[in-house]
Amino acid sequence: MNLLSRRIRGFRLVDLVGLGLLAVIILGVYLAKTVAGRERAEIATVERQIKSEKARIRLLQAEVAHLEQPGRMERLSTVYLGLEPVSETREARPDQLAELAIKGPPAKDAAYSPVAAMVNRGASTAGVPPPPPAEGVAVKLAEAKTQ
Repeated sequence: MNLLSRRIRGFRLVDLVGLGLLAVIILGVYLAKTVAGRERAEIATVERQIKSEKARIRLLQAEVAHLEQPGRMERLSTVYLGLEPVSETREARPDQLAELAIKGPPAKDAAYSPVAAMVNRGASTAGVPPPPPAEGVAVKLAEAKTQ
């Protein structure tokens, strides 16, 4: 008897091997399709995240454009910092630069700035915390009362 024509319980061996291979192929295709479906779902999720992040980036860029408007910056600097545009008397012509270099910078006391007030240890300025104590000066801390 030939191996290919051998019968097992009424079926030829070739038929049984073919049926087994067919079952393995069907199972493989099913698993591949399932894995591909999961990956497709993950890709769709990532694409949705990318789309929402792009929308957020556009929103933030619009907000930055609004916050950086020159008119708004000028208004805020005038209201909160007391700054104003430079007057013509503070501008120098190119021929005056040598004179100004010889004079040097203005005195620190004449400059109005919170930093100058802290450096010069001058009188406190509204909205500016007092300067830290000098080195070697004892600082008394408040003690908490215990009951």
